[in-house]
Amino acid sequence: MSTFTSAPEGAAPTTPVTEIELAIAGMTCASCANRIERKLNKIDGVTASVNYATEKARVQAPEGVDPETLVAQVEAAGYTAVLPRPPASGDGDAAVDEVDATRPLRDRLITSAALAVPVIALAMVPAWQFTYWQWISLTLAAPVVTWAAWPFHRAAWANLRHGAATMDTLVSMGVLAAFAWSLWALLFGTAGVPGMVHPFELTVAPSDGAGNIYLEVAAGVTTFILAGRYFEARSKRQAGAALRALLELGAKEVAVLRNGVELRIPTAQLAVGDRFVVRPGEKIATDGVIEQGSSAVDASMLTGESVPVEVVPGDVVTGATVNAGGRLVVRATRIGTDTQLAQMAKLVEDAQSGKADVQRLADRVSGVFVPIVIALAATTLGFWLGAGVGTAAAFTAAVAVLIIACPCALGLATPTALLVGTGRGAQLGILIKGPEVLESTRRVDTVVLDKTGTVTTGRMALVDVHVVEGENPDELLRLAGALEDASEHPIASAIARGARERLGDLPPAEEFSNIEGLGVQGVVEGHAVLAGRTALLEQWSQPLPDALAVHKAAAEDQGRTAIAVAVDGTARAVLVVADTVKPTSAEAIAQLRALGLTPVLLTGDNTAVARSVASEVGITEVIAEVLPADKLEVIKRLQSEGKVVAMVGDGVNDAAALAQADLGLAMGTGTDVAIEASDITLVRGDLRSVPDAIRLSRRTLGTIKGNLFWAFAYNVAALPLAAAGLLNPMIAGAAMAFSSVFVVANSLRLRGFTART
Repeated sequence: MSTFTSAPEGAAPTTPVTEIELAIAGMTCASCANRIERKLNKIDGVTASVNYATEKARVQAPEGVDPETLVAQVEAAGYTAVLPRPPASGDGDAAVDEVDATRPLRDRLITSAALAVPVIALAMVPAWQFTYWQWISLTLAAPVVTWAAWPFHRAAWANLRHGAATMDTLVSMGVLAAFAWSLWALLFGTAGVPGMVHPFELTVAPSDGAGNIYLEVAAGVTTFILAGRYFEARSKRQAGAALRALLELGAKEVAVLRNGVELRIPTAQLAVGDRFVVRPGEKIATDGVIEQGSSAVDASMLTGESVPVEVVPGDVVTGATVNAGGRLVVRATRIGTDTQLAQMAKLVEDAQSGKADVQRLADRVSGVFVPIVIALAATTLGFWLGAGVGTAAAFTAAVAVLIIACPCALGLATPTALLVGTGRGAQLGILIKGPEVLESTRRVDTVVLDKTGTVTTGRMALVDVHVVEGENPDELLRLAGALEDASEHPIASAIARGARERLGDLPPAEEFSNIEGLGVQGVVEGHAVLAGRTALLEQWSQPLPDALAVHKAAAEDQGRTAIAVAVDGTARAVLVVADTVKPTSAEAIAQLRALGLTPVLLTGDNTAVARSVASEVGITEVIAEVLPADKLEVIKRLQSEGKVVAMVGDGVNDAAALAQADLGLAMGTGTDVAIEASDITLVRGDLRSVPDAIRLSRRTLGTIKGNLFWAFAYNVAALPLAAAGLLNPMIAGAAMAFSSVFVVANSLRLRGFTART
């Protein structure tokens, strides 16, 4: 809960406003979120925003408003709300809570499936209909209709109390109508007599319904819809994983200096002003200022900078970045929620909460379909009662309307297409997180690409060796590589790795020393070798000749890193190191353009580097030197210009932008937080997976839409027969079975999707 003052521009400050976050339970569709939002906004001075995807309400209320009043208002709307608990001391509790959140739904699904399968089998295969089979079906179906389908009945009742109708309403009414009529037919009709069978007849004739039972419809629909809800719930419970993954990046323990003695304590116990030690390879525990030591700090996960930053006493360092060089002593300046890492976590949370979740296609259609079906069933009942055909026949026709409209195939339409589409995607290294992701792919027109680790490899590599005329480049590279091999600096590692790849094993370096902030020196096979900045060579009166100075300047103009090398008292070479472009990136950009998308390069690196990379892969629009918070603002700006934006990234610095974008795609070679904040994960580091992912998503969405159309089309086509009292139960069963088979077969076509890589 946070407090701030709200006032119009130029006016005196008004009453302070408190921001309260509520965790909402009981929502089943986007209309539920809208209903809660309207209810909360009726309170004087309250502005509320309810997000169905994250199941949270963000409320701005005048200071002094009791949060319990807000909770009571939500409960009055038929839902539950609680104030979020303080963060637990360990992550285990959170993990248990997440498992428990879907366990009841999973238990209902498993039980429902186990009981419904024999009910459906007995109803559809007359040869298996032994004496008293109908009573066994009733025994098996009763728990499915009551206990397993209880979430639908509860939601339907809540909707009824508030004058609304959703898919839950239709499912509940259809299931209960089928079960209630079956129960009447068994107890008071002729369906309960020993030896009763359902003959497989496809005839159209009026029936009084006394000998027909619909238990397989009640049990089957419940099971299918529960399956869809379970897979949706599994996807939704990942909503908070990005924040946990982000906070997991921080160091767990820190070596703090107390009275000159190192003492290891949990990072959470650090206080502002504490001095702590960071050894090579360790994460910096929190934001602070260096007091002793110098090193190179790898901040690429937070800033996007591919080159490690040299730091000396007085420089500011950020928590969760990695010390790549020497021993540092750091004084803590910010802890807990004030650190840059925690602020980035807040950015991700804000972006996720503000991201409007698209309402599921079935719910949107049912918003019109459900009231029409209910009205048609009531009209059918009234018409036939008025026509004097008898109460049994009138009720048969009305119930038939509800049953044929009950969405059996609709329960399969989305889950089967998702199952096949996401399964095929997984085979191709493309992980799609849920149905709401697919609609975004259809509308995307702009693709924003992070540079480091996405378009480029994200790893420094030796790209050029320039030597003075007459020198042997391989020999100079061998000497420089041997010297750099003794250093822990990432740039030195890149040079040593490049030398080893080209020339094989390297000789050992002797008398090695690291010159703080300048480079390294030593002896290799009797040769005195210097490698580093030109200032290091000039200290030894070994300036670069003009030819090498030109190569060095050209490399730096392209945003690359140039290392000067002197051997035996003379500057002889310049080695160029850079983050290299992935070999498939240019082809991927061409494929994105072929899909009608506009690529944009977005990076924290300097403009020269960005433009060099962009020209190499064929991107014309470049946005460079952007901080993590600015990346989020860039996405918002593009969206405000009317563009539908996809963001492709791999680092922590991309997480908030990935969450804010209409479609977030994370490279699976990147950090866990980027993957969790995204909508689609690309397991491979190949950028060509991006156009493949968009094509697969669009194809899957098209299949879902086709499934939904046919699922409703079969129902709608049969409704006039049902209303006319001419719908034989076997025709209804056959139509439902055929529509389900058609939906599954249509979804299976997605297995033929191929990648263009």
